[in-house]
Amino acid sequence: MLNFGLLAFAQPWLLLALAGLPLLWLLLRLTPPAPRRLTFPAVRLLAGLKVPEETPARTPWWLLLLRLFIVALIILGLAQPLLNPAAQLSGSGPMMLVIDDGWASARFWPARQIAAANLLAQAEREDRPVILLTTAPGTQDTPPETSGLLPAAEARRLLQGLKPKPWPVDREAAQAAVEDLRIDGTAHVVWLSDGLDAPGSAGFAAALQRLGRLHVLREESAGLAHLALAPDTEGVDLVARALRADGQGASQAAVLAIGGDGRIITRAPLLFEPGETEARALLDLPTEMRNRIALLSIEGETTAGATVLLDERWRRRPVGLVSIGGEQEAQPLLSETYYLQSALEPFTELRKGSVEDLLQRQLAVLALPDSITLSPDERGRIADWVSRGGLLLRFAGPHSVAQPPAGGAAAGGGDDLLPVRLRGGDRILGGALTWDTPARLAPFAADSPFADLALPDDVVIRRQVLAEPSLDLGEKTWARLSDGTPLVTADRRGEGWLVLFHTTANTDWSNLPISGLFVEMLRRVMAISQGVEGGSGGAALPPIEVMDGFGSLGAPPATVLALETGGEAGGGRESPLGPRHPPGYYGNDSLRQAHNLSRFVGELTPLRGLPAGVTTALYQDSPEQDLKPWLLAAALFLALLDLLISLALRGLLRPGGGVAAASATGALLLGLGLGAAGLAPAAPALAQARDDGRTLEATLMTRLAYVETGDPAVDEISRAGLMGLTRVLERRTSVEAGPPLGIVLGRDDMAFFPLVYWPVTASQPAPSQAAIDQVNFFLDHGGTILFDLRESSAGAQIFGGGSQGTQHLRRLTQGIAIPPLEPVPVDHVLRKAFYLMEDFPGRFVGGTLWLEAPGENVNDGVASILIGSNDWAGAWAVNELGRPLNAVVPGGPRQREMAYRFGINLVMYALTGNYKADQVHIPFILERLGQ
Repeated sequence: MLNFGLLAFAQPWLLLALAGLPLLWLLLRLTPPAPRRLTFPAVRLLAGLKVPEETPARTPWWLLLLRLFIVALIILGLAQPLLNPAAQLSGSGPMMLVIDDGWASARFWPARQIAAANLLAQAEREDRPVILLTTAPGTQDTPPETSGLLPAAEARRLLQGLKPKPWPVDREAAQAAVEDLRIDGTAHVVWLSDGLDAPGSAGFAAALQRLGRLHVLREESAGLAHLALAPDTEGVDLVARALRADGQGASQAAVLAIGGDGRIITRAPLLFEPGETEARALLDLPTEMRNRIALLSIEGETTAGATVLLDERWRRRPVGLVSIGGEQEAQPLLSETYYLQSALEPFTELRKGSVEDLLQRQLAVLALPDSITLSPDERGRIADWVSRGGLLLRFAGPHSVAQPPAGGAAAGGGDDLLPVRLRGGDRILGGALTWDTPARLAPFAADSPFADLALPDDVVIRRQVLAEPSLDLGEKTWARLSDGTPLVTADRRGEGWLVLFHTTANTDWSNLPISGLFVEMLRRVMAISQGVEGGSGGAALPPIEVMDGFGSLGAPPATVLALETGGEAGGGRESPLGPRHPPGYYGNDSLRQAHNLSRFVGELTPLRGLPAGVTTALYQDSPEQDLKPWLLAAALFLALLDLLISLALRGLLRPGGGVAAASATGALLLGLGLGAAGLAPAAPALAQARDDGRTLEATLMTRLAYVETGDPAVDEISRAGLMGLTRVLERRTSVEAGPPLGIVLGRDDMAFFPLVYWPVTASQPAPSQAAIDQVNFFLDHGGTILFDLRESSAGAQIFGGGSQGTQHLRRLTQGIAIPPLEPVPVDHVLRKAFYLMEDFPGRFVGGTLWLEAPGENVNDGVASILIGSNDWAGAWAVNELGRPLNAVVPGGPRQREMAYRFGINLVMYALTGNYKADQVHIPFILERLGQ
C-alpha cells in the first residue's frame, strides 16, 4: 500500500497505467470523428440550405482532454485510493476482531458493521487471516467461541449474517474462549464494544491484551443504550421509567406507549437530571386507554432493552369478595354482597369466599363488607397482604357503628385496617326525628381518582359514619358530601391501599349502590390497585412472541423453550433470560406473561477499568473511506456525457426533429386542402394563424368537439359527455376517435371536426363577428352543429318565442345563417343510421329535435344545424372510471342507453351522410337472393 498521509493507494501498481496517457492522446488526436449524416428534407424546405462539404480532420482538443480525464479517473479508481487510511496492523500474526453482539449493541449496529467491514478490508489488503469472536451466547445456548483462522472474505460473509441478540453479553465465558486460543506470533486485536460495563470486562480485556495490541472502539456517552424499566403506578396512572449509563450532565429522551395494534397511544418526555441515571415520565391516561397499552418503548432506540412489554400485571385486577353466605344469600336484596357482586362482576375477575381462602390466591383487591367480623389472625394476614401491594376496600355500616372508635395506624388500638380514625356512632341525615335532610355529593376534587365523573342528581346519602378531624384528613378524602364531610377516604399502607366508603354497600343508608356512579367509582378504585401475575399454577408457559435484538416481536424459533413461572410468589424456580428464554410473551390465549430483559439487568455503567496500554477510540473518529466507487462513478458519468457529445457532433441529436417533420406533414396537408373523412378544407386566412401542435392534434385522428362557454361546470360536462360517447363509439362501431377537444369561437378552427356540440347557456357572451364568419364558413362547407338548450322541455317554435333557452339561442345565433328547420321526419336517416329509434332522449325527455329542412343540400343530405333541449352531454358524461356523472330522468338506465344510441346515430350520420336513405332497391335485392 502506497501511503501519502491522508491519502493512500491500496493497489499502487495500477498507477503505472498513467504513463500510457500520452499515447492515448496521440491515438485520439489522429482519429477523426465519424462524418456527419444529413437527412434529405422535404422539397419545399430545400430553399437556402447549404450542405457543408468538409468534415473535421481531428478530434477537438477539449474532447481529447475529456477522454483523457475519463481514462485517468478509471486508472485512479482501480488503484483503490483511500481517504484517512487506517494505520497498518500491528503484530506479525492474524487480526482478531471481537464484537459485542448483545442487546446494547443494537442501537448503532450499522456503525459497528461499517467499522468491522473497514477492518476486514484492511486485513485483506495486508493478507492477514482473521479470527472472529462474539461475546453474547449463541442462539443454541452455546458459550462464545472463536472462529479460528479465516480469510478476510469468509469473515466478511460471516459478518454480514451477524445480528445483535436480545440478551446480555457474557464476557466471562468469552474470556475463557480467549484463554483457550493459541496463535502464532502477536495478533492485532480490535474490540468493537457496546460501551457498557459487564461482569468480567477487565479480565476479558486483559486476556485480549495478552494476544497482542488491543484497540477498543466504543460509543460516546450520549450514544450508549438506554434501558426501559417496568413501569410503576401512581393512583390510576402509569409511571414509565428508564435508565442511562452515564449520569454526567442532563439529557432527554422520550417514551412511547404503544397499543396492541401498533398504534402510538401517547408520548411522554424522559428528563435525566445531572447526576441522575434514572428518569420517570407520568402517563396520564384514562383507564380504558391505559389498559390498551401493550408495550413502552424509548423513542428512537431499536434495542430489546429499550422496550418493556406489559401484561395482565398492569391490567388484570382479580377482586376477592369476602362472603359468609347464610341468611344474606337467602335475602339477596338486603345483602351487601349482592350489590357489590352486581357492581364488580362486569369489569373484574370476581372471587368469593372466606378471608383465609381468598388470601391463598392472587388478588389485587379485597372487598370487605361491613357485616364481616375479622379475627386478630385475619387482621394480621390482611395487613401483611396490604403492605405487599394489595388494596383493601371497606364499607361502613351498623357493625362499624357498634365498634369502639378507632382507625388507622395512629389509633392506639381497635381496627387498624381503616384509612382514618372514626367517631363513635353514626350520623343520620333525614328522618322523622331529625331536622336534617338527606345530603347530596359535592363535586369531586381535581386530585381525586373520581375527578372527571359526573354527579347524578338523584343520589342521596341518608346515613354515614364520620371521621375524626385531623391535619391530613383532606389529603385522604376522595369524595365528600355537600356539607364537606368525607364519604370516601383512602390511605397508603406500605405498597398497598386502604379505602373506606363511609356508608353501606347496600341501600340501607343511601341509594348510591343502585346508581351508575357507584359502578364508576368502584372501577376507579380497581384501577388504583396493582395488577397480579398470571396464575399459571406453576405450569410452564410456551412462547407466543419473542423479541429479536432490535426489539421487534416475531414468531419464536424452535430453540426457545417454555417459561417456568414459579418465581417468588409461587415458591418455585423462574427461568432466566437467555437464548432458551429470550424476552417476549409466553403463555396461551387466556394468559400472556411478559418476560422483559430489564428484570435481569441490574444497572447500566459505562465501560471503565481497562488495563493500561489499551487504546480507545470512538466509532466516528476518522473513518476510512474508499474513493474507488466515487471515481468509477464519475468516470461513467463523463463517459455518458462523451457519448452524447459524439452523437451531437455526428448530427444524430437534432432537437425537435420528429416534431418538425410532423409539423411539415401537417402544413402539407393543410396546403393541399385535405382533412379527415367528411371534412371541408380550411379557410386560408384561418390556416395561417393555426397552432401547429393543435392542428396535428385535430387532424391526425377523428375527434368530436364542443364549444367552450366560459362556464367551467358546463364545459366539464360537455367534455365528459363527448368522452363517454367516444368510448361507446369505440366499443360498438368501427369509429376510432380520439379524446374530444374544446374550441373557442373566433380563435380555434372548426374545420377539422365532423360534429360540434354547442351547449346554450345564459352567461355565454354573444360571438364576435370573426366567430360568426367562422361558424358560417364551417356550416357552408359541410360541418354539423348540435345546439343543446339543456332544458327539460322546449317551446314548439325555436325562433318564435318560448322558453328562456330559446331566447338565449336567438341571442347567440344572431348573424349566423340558420336555414329553415323542421322536426326530424319519421323516415329520416337519423332514425336508422345505426340503431332504429323513435325519439331522441338525453338527460331529459320530451323535447323536439329540429334539423335543417331538406332542400338543395350539397353535403350528401347531412343537415348542418340540429337544435334540441334534452341535455345529451349530461346523459353521456362519465368520470375517469367510466361511471355516469348525472342521473337521467325519468327513465333511468334504459333512457341513458337510448341517449347513447342517439349519439351513435348522430355521429354516423355526420360521418357517412344519408347512404342508408336509399332503401328502394332492397326488395329487389331480396327477391334476387330468393328470399
